[in-house]
Amino acid sequence: MNILGYLQKIGRALMVPVAVLPAAAILMGIGYWIDPNGWGGGSPVAAFLIKAGAAIIDSMPVLFAVGVAYGMSKDKDGSAALAGLVGFLVVTTLLSPGAVAQIKGIPADQVPAAFAKISNQFVGILCGVIAAELYNRFSSVELHKALAFFSGRRLVPIVTSVVMIVVSFILMAVWPVIYGGLVNFGESIVSMGSTGAGIYAFFNRLLIPVGLHHALNSVFWFDVAGINDIPNFLGGQSSIDAGKAVVGVTGMYQAGFFPIMMFGLPGAALAIYHSAKKENKEKVASIMIAAAFAAFFTGVTEPLEFSFMFVAPVLYVIHALLTGLSVFIASSMHWIAGFGFSAGLVDMVLSSRNPLATQWYMLLVQGLVFFGLYYAIFRAVIVKFNLKTPGREDDEAVPVQAQTTDRTELARQYLEVLGGQENLVTIDACITRLRLTLKDRSIVDERKLKALGAAGVVKLGEQNLQVILGPLAEIIAGEMKALR
Repeated sequence: MNILGYLQKIGRALMVPVAVLPAAAILMGIGYWIDPNGWGGGSPVAAFLIKAGAAIIDSMPVLFAVGVAYGMSKDKDGSAALAGLVGFLVVTTLLSPGAVAQIKGIPADQVPAAFAKISNQFVGILCGVIAAELYNRFSSVELHKALAFFSGRRLVPIVTSVVMIVVSFILMAVWPVIYGGLVNFGESIVSMGSTGAGIYAFFNRLLIPVGLHHALNSVFWFDVAGINDIPNFLGGQSSIDAGKAVVGVTGMYQAGFFPIMMFGLPGAALAIYHSAKKENKEKVASIMIAAAFAAFFTGVTEPLEFSFMFVAPVLYVIHALLTGLSVFIASSMHWIAGFGFSAGLVDMVLSSRNPLATQWYMLLVQGLVFFGLYYAIFRAVIVKFNLKTPGREDDEAVPVQAQTTDRTELARQYLEVLGGQENLVTIDACITRLRLTLKDRSIVDERKLKALGAAGVVKLGEQNLQVILGPLAEIIAGEMKALR
């Protein structure tokens, strides 16, 4: 597997632990709605919900270790997840400040500050990746009959614990350097203030076509480089009291996405519809309405973005620039809201009572402005350069989404278009994408994939293929696996 393909695999696995964030956001969001002033101090129910959500947020490093190990394992077995947990516990215990002081024989006050931050998402990801690779290598090993009980999957946590001892001693030397580099990177962005937030958002959108935006997000949204924007925001008053959050600042890497996802992209969808040929408008409308609603309500934007990402790359670059501008403006004006899943209406409502949400309603005003900007710019560019957005194709009809509501039948149709079961090496999915490895990618009919409802197709390397399905991706992947 090439480097890009391997990074894709890690990016896909990162979605497993990230998928638990909505649970924390819902629990804490409801808690803040019940007690918006006391944040649990005036309501036992609110306190219960806020603390329950905080339990998830505070455990994100170990969730990353478990989730990445599970997500990268070849057959998604619980033993891989257990190995990820074992690895994380070994590393964080051996590299705790007290253990480092004892092992090195130095006073506690001379232990590098990096070891006080050993329990973080970066180390969680590292432990998860190593545990998954060990699982994929040793889960089928058979030991001598005398040790048969420890064969196969039972062997993996044992091997992992031993390997992690070695990894811990390596990290004892290199972790301060790695940590220093990550912190310097984070501080360089933070020192740029709103400009840095805008730059991050620009590259966040540019990396979506290859699925590597998850890795970039982890730097700004979690505690990889000391920023930890999402957990600190969801922590609300407790984060403020602990000095981890600053009102009007924490959330700056999230807030500006609301105007784009709730308003900007629906504006682009309207422009695409109005630019379509008259005979194709009805078909384009059905696609654009569904995609725009998903973006507005849930913040799932890929079905809409992939409708113009490859057929009109210039529009996608404009989209990335406008996203950067939106995040920059929201950050500069201290209009703050946050999310646990994505920047849609649901998360905006849930975060509106969070004590860190400042002038969040101004994001709605900003969104209306960006709706107009997206519509005007997209419409003008599409017409000026005669871009072949949906409904403007010269020689092909607009794909019609599959009408069947039977997920098993739809999965069967996808299997057929992808070349049948014998052509599929691996089947996986993240929130919005089927992630496939194929024996022969050339036999896949992209036109038929889009006719079945796929918003887009991404080719990586020689054998990897991603099919953008939106929220149906994980359901269809599960049905496809069941049909094999």
